[in-house]
Amino acid sequence: MDALIKPIRPNKPSDAKLPEARPAELDPSEFLRAAVLPDQPRPSRAEAEAAVQTLLSYIGEDPSREGLLDTPRRVVEAFDELYQGYHQCPAEVLDRTFGETAGYDDFVLVRDIEFTSQCEHHMMPFYGKAHIAYTPVERVVGLSKLARLTDIFARRLQTQEHLTAQIAAAIDEVLKPRGVAVMIEAEHTCMSVRGVAKHGAMTFTSRFTGMFRDNPAEQQRFLSMVRGPNR
Repeated sequence: MDALIKPIRPNKPSDAKLPEARPAELDPSEFLRAAVLPDQPRPSRAEAEAAVQTLLSYIGEDPSREGLLDTPRRVVEAFDELYQGYHQCPAEVLDRTFGETAGYDDFVLVRDIEFTSQCEHHMMPFYGKAHIAYTPVERVVGLSKLARLTDIFARRLQTQEHLTAQIAAAIDEVLKPRGVAVMIEAEHTCMSVRGVAKHGAMTFTSRFTGMFRDNPAEQQRFLSMVRGPNR
């Protein structure tokens, strides 16, 4: 008896027109100002340290033993460093540009920007490299600013997809270039250290705007330069 295999999706007429996919719009507050305002209510440092003590007790530790007496303070200080991106303004990083480009009209690519971020689902690190390109209109931004922009967004609780979109949106909105291309490759410890524990698995995400989104040849040229002959 032959088995009847049903298609998962019904066949559509060949002339059916699919809606054009466009990236979702981001809230400008995500990339035009700091995420935490100076007057925003927040727990005190003492309350934060008490929360760390609670977590130590939860896992079965004794917060009063010698090796853990100063741990709450150290953890809160580490949080201040790891999450400093909440207090930094992405737009300000891209604010200063330079006009001496001698009529340069191709894209600018900064490859292999190393970063470390924290997964918003498990608060575990993910780390890797960002590759960023943009095609300027008359004025360019300092190359180090693209690395600093990456760090601002990375030093917040993140998903890799959101991080990729935020970097592209900030450059697109502030610099108004002809196009932006962002690719991120990263390893997530919430996947390599816990759960399925697949060490070395890499996640790739990308976002294209303007000429990179509309011109497949420019996308391919960007990807070829990112990968390079020895990668």
